[in-house]
Amino acid sequence: MTSPTINTTAGQTIARELLVAYLNTGTAGTPVWSPLGTRVEDSSADYDWGDETKKDILGNTHSTMKKPVITQSFDPCNLDSGDAAIVKVWELAVRDQDAQALCTMDVLVVHTYAGTSGAAFAERYPSSMVKPTGLGGPGGGSIEMPIDITFGGARSTGTAAIVYTYAETADESPVEGKTYYTKSGTVYTEFTGTSFASGTTYYERTGQTVAYTAAA
Repeated sequence: MTSPTINTTAGQTIARELLVAYLNTGTAGTPVWSPLGTRVEDSSADYDWGDETKKDILGNTHSTMKKPVITQSFDPCNLDSGDAAIVKVWELAVRDQDAQALCTMDVLVVHTYAGTSGAAFAERYPSSMVKPTGLGGPGGGSIEMPIDITFGGARSTGTAAIVYTYAETADESPVEGKTYYTKSGTVYTEFTGTSFASGTTYYERTGQTVAYTAAA
């Protein structure tokens, strides 16, 4: 595999949504990658390198590190029947209380800002621990199920191809803050105008499929 490089414009910051974690809601042989983080406003992976620093008898400082233990929290996660990842976690944790299954969850991290659009850098952690830490929320609010993830198993790296699906919009006029797309052949381009052009068909992004290929 060619070493991936950051593919964004120099001097331009990188949008947070270009880094996404996916939970396998299918099977090991036929994975279905469902995104984690719907409605979550802030979430970061924490790297614990197990670092240690000592000073020898000559006064020299020496440091050591280990491969990192990576954890990430998603809080709050709202229960939503249309969120396949959260539904699977709820079924295993709340309905079944299947601790063993929750410790062997298949998680894919896709860095779409690195590599190419058809071959983004990705990491697969096939035995991750996905641990709900609560269930509930304030009165008058929504049911929340925050989760903590510890990425684990034999890490593999490779590429992920993300294919988006689109549908013709039913909106009669643009909605402020909503993203639309125009289509030329098979290419969809983001539309950021404030009014529709006569005779032009506009689309909304309705979903995505992700295909992971491990490096040879």
